[in-house]
Amino acid sequence: MTLDWNNRVAALGAGGGALLAAVFFPAIYNEYEILQMTIYVILAILALSLAFIWGFGGILSFGHAMFFGLGAYSYAIAAINFGETTSALLLAIIVPCLSAAALGYLMFYGRISDVYLGAITLTVSLIFFKVANSTSGPAYTIGKATLGGFNGIPSVPRLTVPGFPAWELDTIGLFTLCIVVLAATYIGLRYLVASDFGRIVVSVRENETRSELLGYDVRRYKLATFIFGAGLAGLAGCLYANWGNYTDPTVFALSQSVQIIIWVVVGGVGTFIGPVLGCFFIQWLTTWLTTVDTINKDVILGALLTLMVLLLPQGFVPTLQKLVRTRQARAVHQQETMA
Repeated sequence: MTLDWNNRVAALGAGGGALLAAVFFPAIYNEYEILQMTIYVILAILALSLAFIWGFGGILSFGHAMFFGLGAYSYAIAAINFGETTSALLLAIIVPCLSAAALGYLMFYGRISDVYLGAITLTVSLIFFKVANSTSGPAYTIGKATLGGFNGIPSVPRLTVPGFPAWELDTIGLFTLCIVVLAATYIGLRYLVASDFGRIVVSVRENETRSELLGYDVRRYKLATFIFGAGLAGLAGCLYANWGNYTDPTVFALSQSVQIIIWVVVGGVGTFIGPVLGCFFIQWLTTWLTTVDTINKDVILGALLTLMVLLLPQGFVPTLQKLVRTRQARAVHQQETMA
C-alpha cells in the first residue's frame, strides 16, 4: 500500500514538474538556454536506462554507451534514407534491443561472471567506437547516408509529428518532447519495479541462487532487463541525434560510458531520482568548468567522484533518505519517551 502510494505521489510530482517545465521554461528562457536544458534532459533519460539495469537488475555495463550510440546512428541513417522519422525512431529503439538480445544471450546463458560481463560490454563498445571512426570516405555509405568516420553524420533530420511529415519539431517542440519522455520513463520505471516482473528482477539481483530455487529462470529475467535498458538508451540516442542534428563516434566512447556510471554513482544506485539529479549536477558542473580556464575539469570531476565514493558511498539520494528516516525515528522515540 505504501509503495503504491509513493508511486502515485512520484507520478504526480514528475507529471506536474514536466508540465510546468514545458509551459513556463520556454517563456522564461531564450532558445539557446532551452537547447542547453534539452541535452540535460536527454542525458537524464540515458542515466535512467543504466539506473534500471544496474541499480535494480544488478548488471553493471561498462559499455552502456554502445546502445546510446546505436540509437543515434540508427536514427540518423534511417531518417536520411527513409525521408520520414517515425520509422527511424522505432529503429533507434529496435536496433539496440536486438544488439542487447544477441550480446546478452551470449553473456547470461553462457554464465559469464559479473567481472567478465563488464569487460565484454566495454570491449564491444570500444569496437563500435573504432569501427565508426574508420568509416571516413565516400565508400562508407548506407544508402543515402554517408557515415563520415570521425567527422560523423551531419544534417540529421529532426523528428516530425507522425502522419504530418512537414510538421518538424523546433527547439521548443523537441524540449517539450524530451521532458515528456523523461517524466514517462521515470514514472514507468517506478511502476515496472513495483510489478511482479520488477520484484523478480530485484530478487535476482539480491540472490540468484534463491531465485532459481524458487523456479525462476534467472538468465531470462537478466536478459529482459538488459534489453529493456538498451532500448531506453537507444531512445536517448535518437533524441541526442535530434538535439544537434548530428552524431559522431564519440557517442560510443569510453568517456561516455564512464559518465553514465558517474551520474548513477553520484545520485545513488538503486534509485531513479538520484541518477537524474546526478546527471543534472555533473553536466552543469562540467559545463561551468569549461568556462574556467584555470581549472582542469577532469581533475575536479575525478576528485568529486573520489569524495563521493569515500564520504557518500551510497550516493546523494540514499544518504539523504537515510538521514530523514533517522530523524523521523528519533522524533518518534522522543514523543514516546515524553508520553
